[in-house]
Amino acid sequence: MPEGERPWRVLSRREVVRDRYLDLDAEVVETRDGAVLDPYWVMSYPDWVLVVALTPDDRLVLVRQWRQGARAWVLEPPGGVMDAGEADPCATAARELLEETGYAAGRLRLVGSVWSDPARNTNRIHVVLAEEARDTGAHDREAGEEMQTVTMPVAEAVAGATRGMFVHAMQLGGLLLALREAGKIGF
Repeated sequence: MPEGERPWRVLSRREVVRDRYLDLDAEVVETRDGAVLDPYWVMSYPDWVLVVALTPDDRLVLVRQWRQGARAWVLEPPGGVMDAGEADPCATAARELLEETGYAAGRLRLVGSVWSDPARNTNRIHVVLAEEARDTGAHDREAGEEMQTVTMPVAEAVAGATRGMFVHAMQLGGLLLALREAGKIGF
């Protein structure tokens, strides 16, 4: 590996929080040029999926749900955590889409995987395009998931994206990537 690509050295690590969805570590790291950063906070989360679901009549399947961090109701694509043992983002996407919205997709494909915040977080977001999504009439939301299913024409969602309709930066990026993959927008 070229010297310019040598990773930082972890001199020590202290566990601060261990929880179902978050591990927080305080690391002491040494950069390539010898600077020591103490503490350098690293958050480990499970990977999660973002499901961009399109119906046969060109509508986007979304959820409006309470987001405690933002203290607001937020409109967003469905998605969720990849459970322990789940290795296939498309299988997780199918599960989450059905659980949260009651929709099932005829075709699922992985559009891409991106880091949620490569500076401090260890997890990736897997963007899955779910086409031919149809309402089965039966969702299975987890405790604490207060949400409603919303559908809207893709064109309305794209126009809304430029006006602040979607406020979660990572989800907005994934939404745009999937809509491009589906041929609904170009860039």
